[in-house]
Amino acid sequence: MRKKIVAANWKMNMTQAEAASFVETLLREIGDVSDVEVVIVPPFTAIAKVSEALGSSETIKIGAQNMYWERGGAFTGEISAAMLRDLFVRYVVLGHSERRQLLGETDQIVNRKVRVALDASLRPIVCVGETLEQRDRGEVERVLCQQLRGSLAEIGAKEMDDIVIAYEPVWAIGTGRTASAEQAQEAHSFIRHTLGEISDDATATKIRIQYGGSVKPDNARTLMSQPDIDGALVGGASLDPHSFAEIVRGARPRSSGPRRAVAAEP
Repeated sequence: MRKKIVAANWKMNMTQAEAASFVETLLREIGDVSDVEVVIVPPFTAIAKVSEALGSSETIKIGAQNMYWERGGAFTGEISAAMLRDLFVRYVVLGHSERRQLLGETDQIVNRKVRVALDASLRPIVCVGETLEQRDRGEVERVLCQQLRGSLAEIGAKEMDDIVIAYEPVWAIGTGRTASAEQAQEAHSFIRHTLGEISDDATATKIRIQYGGSVKPDNARTLMSQPDIDGALVGGASLDPHSFAEIVRGARPRSSGPRRAVAAEP
């Protein structure tokens, strides 16, 4: 059974002091959760402070929002894989739709970063997803297939075990709109099928696929109860520790201990 993974993508938010306060609160809320993998993805400036605040906690891991594909050199403003490892980063988000749309990142660029991340023993969270125009034109599967095959080119089946895929419909990010559970499951199922073609069915069955797109406490459990949705990449709702903790609890298996109440499933 795939262990759910819930990641807080803070984007360009949180000072060091705010990050430390967030972590302290979150540890009080979910410090005993072991059946969900939790990742905090702060801005680069707060990674060290988050690591310090986590202390010896094994409940929460640290991710980074991006990295460059070169080991070092004259690349002003970039961060290398070795620099992230030095900060005890375990995961790195690659190919987020904001970087694809606003900064022109291509599948080929994402692929180079995935290769370097894996070589540095970082676990990539590779983002894919369609725009509203592409969905309306019936191009969802074409777009997802192209992004997956391009971003994961030349990545071996064994290496796929260390990769997480995040499906983030661009039209649902920060808009308040959310794909229905049925829409999200349909896309996740197609992604898993495509991963099987890229590697093999056994490998595809093990890969975790997150949903990202206006995930909130009141829809998290319904989304993550779908058979191919293995967690969430949370944006705006991850900036409040209580809200994010509620989402984490919504990812826990139903046989787990008591949770705080969330909105009932439809």
